[in-house]
Amino acid sequence: MYTQWKKISAMLSATLMLSASVLTALAQDHNHSNNDSPAQLTLNHGQKWNSDANLRLGMSRIRDALSSEMLSIQSGNTTAEQYQVLSKRIKVQITFMVQNCKLDREADDMLHLILGDIIAGTDNMIGQGNDNARKGAKKIAYALDNYGTYFAHPGWYGVKAP
Repeated sequence: MYTQWKKISAMLSATLMLSASVLTALAQDHNHSNNDSPAQLTLNHGQKWNSDANLRLGMSRIRDALSSEMLSIQSGNTTAEQYQVLSKRIKVQITFMVQNCKLDREADDMLHLILGDIIAGTDNMIGQGNDNARKGAKKIAYALDNYGTYFAHPGWYGVKAP
């Protein structure tokens, strides 16, 4: 029991270290522009925005993390701890993408809109009860669909929302 408590405590500590405010500040600091971000997603003159290898890797890992829990989420059997672990896994990928961003300013602005929805979804997963946690997972699934709609990522497929 003590070992299990230590593991849970370590997960919670790591999750707190990756709080939304830290991620949001990191995302804002990395922004390539001096302008405010656009209010809505748009295509790049009718074409999808270019992506880079780091973005594709991070988004694929987020999709895979959410997909691995989707049956449990859909059936309502996901525990608070599972949502916390999922949230942490996703936030690690957001940090990775932000730290390794090589997008041009306009594509970066569009990505921030998608990442904002993913961050909001992960925030819903922590300490909000299963109904709000499930809504957070749904928000992330929709953000992943938007990513596929607005960014070029060969072979991309999304996640069916819970």
